[in-house]
Amino acid sequence: MSTVFDFAANLLGGGEKPLADFSGQVLLIVNTASKCGFTPQYEGLEALYRQYGARGFSVLGFPCNQFGAQEPGDSAAIAQFCSLTYDVTFPMFAKVDVNGADAHPLFKFLKGEAKGILGTEPIKWNFTKFLVDRKGEVAGRFAPTTTPKDLEKEIEKLL
Repeated sequence: MSTVFDFAANLLGGGEKPLADFSGQVLLIVNTASKCGFTPQYEGLEALYRQYGARGFSVLGFPCNQFGAQEPGDSAAIAQFCSLTYDVTFPMFAKVDVNGADAHPLFKFLKGEAKGILGTEPIKWNFTKFLVDRKGEVAGRFAPTTTPKDLEKEIEKLL
């Protein structure tokens, strides 16, 4: 059986990162965008990362431009925005597709493991969140309207 730790993705700053490097950690994997109504969630995601990081928790951000073209920038622009606007220190990956034929294999896996509303697979919008346990198994899928703070109890259970 596959787990999240079987995948790899390119980092925003370049180079490929095996997710096995996060083995044993609880992960919150999020498709992000810089020009979305949910973009202020970066602040809450960073707060979770700082609050729980020492206990084996990481947020992994995956910029995506598939929803309203709300992530138009290149890697340098995204990195600068995240750093200067929200002081993001959690790992950010290169821009990916999360739906369609060119969807990143990680997101194909995540969607297959945790269906959305009414059993649908496609991600509906930016800031959809997937919570992953220490074994790399998907523990939950959360809508963009679910704030990072709303996930604290779920994260605590897995830590």
